[in-house]
Amino acid sequence: MAGVPETVLVSASQDQDAQASSDPQTSAPTSPLQDFRVRCTLKRAVMEVMDLCGRFVQELGAFLPEDIRELALRDVQWTFESAVQENVSIKGQAWQEATDHYLLDSDIKVLEDEFDELIVDVATKRRQYPRRILESIIKTLKAQHEILKQYRPVVYPVDLKCDPDPASHVENLKCRGDAIAKKISDAMKMVLREAKTLAASKAWLQSQVFTKA
Repeated sequence: MAGVPETVLVSASQDQDAQASSDPQTSAPTSPLQDFRVRCTLKRAVMEVMDLCGRFVQELGAFLPEDIRELALRDVQWTFESAVQENVSIKGQAWQEATDHYLLDSDIKVLEDEFDELIVDVATKRRQYPRRILESIIKTLKAQHEILKQYRPVVYPVDLKCDPDPASHVENLKCRGDAIAKKISDAMKMVLREAKTLAASKAWLQSQVFTKA
């Protein structure tokens, strides 16, 4: 060092070594390393600042040759963002570990506006859609009625064949009629016999009752 005697530098260094050896507490660090990163509270706010500065970085491309402009701007942008992320902390956390768990007032305002638009849209549809649906149903029913009016069922004629010999059918019916008449006559005779038997039994029972009396 120019203008400073060498003996002074040596003596000063010796005095410092002696003081360090006499005071061991000052030589050993008692507190953790100081965090020199810039402390921030919102990651999104830092990103907005980075976007704002990124515009100025893009404007520097106007002074670069066109053949290397895109590659150089990309490299400069990445270097700038990496440097910012490494030198800031979000509530004491590193950039990669930090997250924003709540919405900003501007985000809440945007959500409220979108919600209001949805309410208005739904209310408008509730007034308009029932009318449109009713009109569509009426048109559909009218179309179905017109189709039913134009419907004509197809009737295919039946080929009727005349019996060339109807006398055989007449003879068959006559035979069946005689058989049925005979069965009816036999049934009537049986009913009469049963009636006579019941009358005789009734008379006999009455005579027995009077005899005992």
